[in-house]
Amino acid sequence: MFTYDWIVLFITFLGTMFLIGELLVNMRGIFAIIGFGFITVYFSRFLETEMFIVMMLVYFLGILLMIIDGKLINDGTLATIGAVTMIIAVGFSAPNWVAGLYSVIGVILGGAASLLFLKVFKRRKMWSKMALNDQLSTEMGYNSMNEKYQFLLDREGEAATDMRPVGTIKIDGEEYSAVSNGQWVEKGDSIRIVSVDGTKILVKKV
Repeated sequence: MFTYDWIVLFITFLGTMFLIGELLVNMRGIFAIIGFGFITVYFSRFLETEMFIVMMLVYFLGILLMIIDGKLINDGTLATIGAVTMIIAVGFSAPNWVAGLYSVIGVILGGAASLLFLKVFKRRKMWSKMALNDQLSTEMGYNSMNEKYQFLLDREGEAATDMRPVGTIKIDGEEYSAVSNGQWVEKGDSIRIVSVDGTKILVKKV
């Protein structure tokens, strides 16, 4: 048994940080080995062989649920259940409530600290649907509304309907919804587009 109960905080912190870190970044199993070592030390110091195996399985069941969530489901539900399972495993394995509290805090802080690895190492493709990692760019096949209507800026046309102040304009035979800049524009009046902001096309009477 450890001399001081607070030591388990650092053991569970490091173990959890490296194990979850392995799920987040591609470290070719190095983080997994380090994390497994710390967690093995924690459980082996407090439990007999039979309970040691049981609690290790419970703890790694939590890790497995996180992997399934990150790879297949991507909604965070199983990952949350997995985190709770890990907390239960370390909490119930402690010899007293003080050590149990320290171990639970260690797991929580370790999971949070593992996110720092994302800033340094190459991330895995986990929870990609939740993270929305793809950049919505023209190269990826996306166009913002600003880009779509930007070519209309400074173009001239005519009002296809009365604008009071919202109405329809016609530019080169194409109709667009637009708004006047406070002016009362009659159908057939000449207009010029002075601003494009998203889907809002602002025109003024020429």
